[in-house]
Amino acid sequence: MRKDLLRDALARLSTIAQDTPQFSAVLEALSQPQSTLTSHIAIRKDNGNTAYFKAYRCRYNDLLGPTKGGIRFHQHADQSEVEALALWMTLKCAVVNVPFGGAKGAVTVDPKKLSPMELERLSRSYIRAKADFIGPELDIPAPDVYTNARIMGWMMDEYEKITRTKCPAVITGKPLAFGGSLGRESATGRGAFLCIKALAGKLDWQASEKTVAIQGFGNGGYHCARLLQAEGYKIVAVSDSKGGVYCEQGLDVQSVFTEKQRSNELRAVYCQHSVCEDIEHTRISNEELLSLDVDILVPAALAGVINKDNVEQIKASYIVEIANGPISSDVDLQLTEQGIHVIPDILANAGGVVVSFFEWCQNRQGETWSEQKVHDKLNDYMHQAFEHAWQRYQQANGSMREVVYQIALERLSDALHAHGTSEYFSSSQ
Repeated sequence: MRKDLLRDALARLSTIAQDTPQFSAVLEALSQPQSTLTSHIAIRKDNGNTAYFKAYRCRYNDLLGPTKGGIRFHQHADQSEVEALALWMTLKCAVVNVPFGGAKGAVTVDPKKLSPMELERLSRSYIRAKADFIGPELDIPAPDVYTNARIMGWMMDEYEKITRTKCPAVITGKPLAFGGSLGRESATGRGAFLCIKALAGKLDWQASEKTVAIQGFGNGGYHCARLLQAEGYKIVAVSDSKGGVYCEQGLDVQSVFTEKQRSNELRAVYCQHSVCEDIEHTRISNEELLSLDVDILVPAALAGVINKDNVEQIKASYIVEIANGPISSDVDLQLTEQGIHVIPDILANAGGVVVSFFEWCQNRQGETWSEQKVHDKLNDYMHQAFEHAWQRYQQANGSMREVVYQIALERLSDALHAHGTSEYFSSSQ
């Protein structure tokens, strides 16, 4: 049976906040989502048949501003997962001090089984079902697992048809032609890279002496790997949903990515222009990648991949979470006892929502920022968030995760009291 992800997320939140009386009111506010809209949406298949899919949108908490969060297309998506992801987004926005609340959306579908036309119909059908639930000052969707800029473009176009307005700020992660932001595509991976770079500065690392394994070679994992390799780190293993490749001497990240785009196969290759040659490598499973003896492990795929079944096999000194919730809450303490340090997801993968905020600002102001300006502003946000967390971590007895969660809870608690607790609860019910 699939794990109840929301229950796991709330259990972790409660454990971290349980000894702090000032958090009792905000914990109550976060103990359930404000609103979740569940729909069954229909599309016409290419063969003329009708197919139905379950679709979700959760606005978890809007204490800090309009809610923000991605939409994923995945065959295992369910309400618990969507609500857990929306809770984490609430905490993430608080950690990096972005004026958004947390939201998330999903359709339970295997997008690989849909044609491009069916995928467009599904995207537009989702927006028709949720149009009254989203808006540029209410709830702003974005891409997530198995969704991308093109899908966001279809969704924005459908919203504009329904509302008879031009409204680029309703969705972020769009194509540039529709008001998307330069730097958005690489933002999640770049944010994680900036966290690792900041950590290296604190610990006086030599990048060339550090090895990295990355589970998940999608958008976030690829860009993080690319930037780390450019910095001098040795990327020894990467994987996708079908498995991974390991090379002790290090992989050429760009060549592996180029080959995956060409053949849809993950292989250890070195490419020069259009010619790619295999290099000596070992095929490994995703489980084997997690247990590699590396300095930095980056889980960048799905939730719960590090759990009671494999926690004792984890050998990395540092884990940097690009995926949402890749570590089950019941092994947090064991990882600490094993001497493994974790940079948690609500900090490490926050680059995406930060640059989504920049895109929203550009749309509302009628501006287009240069890619360098976006990178510089993202660096500022991530640096400030990491510095704040690190200073607290140096003074605390707990883990980096505990410190980061406490920072988020403090900001949400301040907002709750600024609203007036009773007024907030009455308006959100």
